[in-house]
Amino acid sequence: MTIVIMGGGKVGESLARRILEGRHEVRLIEIDKLRCVQIANDLDVEIICGDGTNISTLQKAGVQDSDCFIAISGNDADNLVASQLAKKHFGAKKVIARANDPRNLETMRILGVDYAVSSTEIIAQLIEQEANLMEFHLVASLNKGRGQICSVTLHDMSAIHGREVKTLVFPKGSLLISIVRGDKLIIPSGDTVLQSGDEIIAVCEERSKKALIKLMNSTRSEA
Repeated sequence: MTIVIMGGGKVGESLARRILEGRHEVRLIEIDKLRCVQIANDLDVEIICGDGTNISTLQKAGVQDSDCFIAISGNDADNLVASQLAKKHFGAKKVIARANDPRNLETMRILGVDYAVSSTEIIAQLIEQEANLMEFHLVASLNKGRGQICSVTLHDMSAIHGREVKTLVFPKGSLLISIVRGDKLIIPSGDTVLQSGDEIIAVCEERSKKALIKLMNSTRSEA
């Protein structure tokens, strides 16, 4: 994922550091030049020195091409303005804003912020959830959206690598359909052993999707 963060204070830097650990690309907007230098020395991120409420600054940061925009400065008014510009002017896919004053949360939500939160921990969790959803691709929608056929490729650290299908507990309302391994299509049986790199095709009800995503994206350390 490519994530643009507006606000390079201690909170913004901490969030950027955590997001980098997830191997996402981070671009950080900060208005203070000295602070920009400090962050550049500490983090491997692209720094855009400028006002995040300015259209040209947001454009330089590539908000229009990003997967997520996060406004996390110490000023709620600036966070709201930047979020509205990212959403309405640049068509940002996902916009998250931090409200330093919890009383401003509802206002932010009413004015179009996708996720208005007061905790950086929640923001980090939203990013992780969004990354998982991006790896889960919709193949087809069934019964007016009540069901879906989805695909996901098992990563190198997948907890279900080397597991037989019959040993897995799939969420109620979901079913493994097929596996694409290289150029080979496999119709799985209970004895089929899953491998990293396999593209898993499954059908699930909407209510089962999150649990299925969690199973498919679990890592060995979580197993």
